[in-house]
Amino acid sequence: MSSLSSQLESLLLVASKPLSLKELSAALGVKAAEVAEALALLSREYEESGRGWRLASAANNYQLVSAPEHADLIKTFLKAEANGELSQPSLEALTIIAYRGPVSKIELDRIRGVNCSLIIRNLLLRGLIEEEFDKKKNENYYQVTLDFVRFLGLNNMAELPDYERLHQQEELMSLLAESEKAC
Repeated sequence: MSSLSSQLESLLLVASKPLSLKELSAALGVKAAEVAEALALLSREYEESGRGWRLASAANNYQLVSAPEHADLIKTFLKAEANGELSQPSLEALTIIAYRGPVSKIELDRIRGVNCSLIIRNLLLRGLIEEEFDKKKNENYYQVTLDFVRFLGLNNMAELPDYERLHQQEELMSLLAESEKAC
């Protein structure tokens, strides 16, 4: 496997959304034609090798997806995952999104100190958060859903305990730092 193919796999693996040919080309500093050729090779390789993932593409956007022959397995797994309890990291991320939202993935990663891609995906699948793309900043922002607010028995997020104080970034960062020291 070429270095370019390996780099493409890495980018597609950590992306929480489909990436355009232009985005991939810019991220790698390589011409779009070279990226397109490498993506075509990767797609063929995935198909022929019988791996558990495929490269989906539409309108020059690309994303790694699970192999269609594993759809039933994936459906069962995700249903169990969506109905199970939230992990401590998921609860932390959900709390940050609730009090700080709308919040970008980069900001969430910075606050938590780890990559939150999988947590975001899980919270999106559960319908607890929603994603909105800001064209001006070319970035996705996350906020809790109305279903989440209603589940808590609230009319709006301002009814959360200490919402006004905790909605300020400095206060939230201070509390998170104290929490980490206690652990």
